Amino acid sequence: MPTTPATPATPATPTTSATSATQTAQSAQTAAPASWFWRYFAGSTVSRVGTAVTTVALPLTALAAAHATSFEVGAVTAAGYAAWAIVGLPAGVVVGRLPLRETQIAMDLLRAAALASVPLAWWFATVTVAQLVVVALVVGVASVVFDVGNSTMLPFLVGRQELTARNSLTSGAEAVTNLAGPSLGGALVQAVGAAAAIVVDVISYLISAFLLRNVPRPPRAAAPGARTSIRASIREGWHYLIHEPVQRANLWIATSMNFVCGAQMALTPLFLVRTLGLGAAWVGAMMAAEGLGSLVGASLTPRLTRRIGTGRAMLVASLALPFGFALMPLAGHGPLAGVFALGNAAFAATVVVASIVARTYRQTATPTALLPRVMATVRVVSWGVIPVGALAAGAVATWYGPRAALWWAAAATLAVPIVVLGSPIRSRRDIAQA
Repeated sequence: MPTTPATPATPATPTTSATSATQTAQSAQTAAPASWFWRYFAGSTVSRVGTAVTTVALPLTALAAAHATSFEVGAVTAAGYAAWAIVGLPAGVVVGRLPLRETQIAMDLLRAAALASVPLAWWFATVTVAQLVVVALVVGVASVVFDVGNSTMLPFLVGRQELTARNSLTSGAEAVTNLAGPSLGGALVQAVGAAAAIVVDVISYLISAFLLRNVPRPPRAAAPGARTSIRASIREGWHYLIHEPVQRANLWIATSMNFVCGAQMALTPLFLVRTLGLGAAWVGAMMAAEGLGSLVGASLTPRLTRRIGTGRAMLVASLALPFGFALMPLAGHGPLAGVFALGNAAFAATVVVASIVARTYRQTATPTALLPRVMATVRVVSWGVIPVGALAAGAVATWYGPRAALWWAAAATLAVPIVVLGSPIRSRRDIAQA
């Protein structure tokens, strides 16, 4: 596991404010008590529990309450991620200039308010696909700012040597919530209906906002007196990201994976409900397999990177990824539905391993003043293809059916190993190796 970042091939020259911010971050990491991380961790985790419930509840609300078509379900899924294409790049600059803790709390409250409109509309029998698309878009915009802030905040709360372990712990917690959340979501939908189950997510965001108010204020990444235009700030982050060979490779790896993830998210409820004929509780159980796979991947990543190196771990994960996904369209009725859960878990495990390796490198190799912009740029590009994948999958499912669309998505997973094998990572034991 690398302890120092790789030297960029064509690095962006850090400004005086970047150097100052880096020194401030290093000082904060040295002095940071463990309780800082655990407050941050608790707030993020409880929020994910509700989000995992809504992952099941929102598309099922579209199917049951709004009588959505296959394409409309894809549109609801896509709307939540389209926000990255709309505000993703400016979000990296904004996060660097605003008080980080207060911004995180405000985004939690905004997401809670948007989602609360769904059970209210359900109560008055006025739920529409258009409303669900707008809610998904508003929640997506708030999540853009929140996620960039979360990735930026972590390096201020823990030391560099702890980042891989803390990223693995965070991914593991996300896996647990993904494991329990869909099952809880399916059970809640079965008991009280899809729209009413979204109340859990509303409550989770309120709890997250309450917990985050006790996290100390990290220093701002950009000093007020050193600000440049938003366009110039965005360009500086992009220049650094695209000219550093490993950062650039990780960007395209994430983009390839997220395109497939977008397709999977749109197709899973369609395939399980309309092709396999499963009820809401079983849909939640099948989707929960993703959390189990993510938990296994997060648990294995630290020891895997220590044993074979971060570069080889990325290579192994990329080569195994297509095989896991290909199991999902093989699922059938009855006991054969379990094949979907197995493929979902295997795919998720390989995605998590690759994501942890790439994220840790990004957090340690990027100058602190550039980190919010680099994180935002990666999210804009890689998450920007999620709605494309969702819409494309919805269209293919409309024409040829959900199973054929899953096979189409399985073929798209081959882009991941192709990108890795065409990058410097393929010949490195450790991803930061010069």
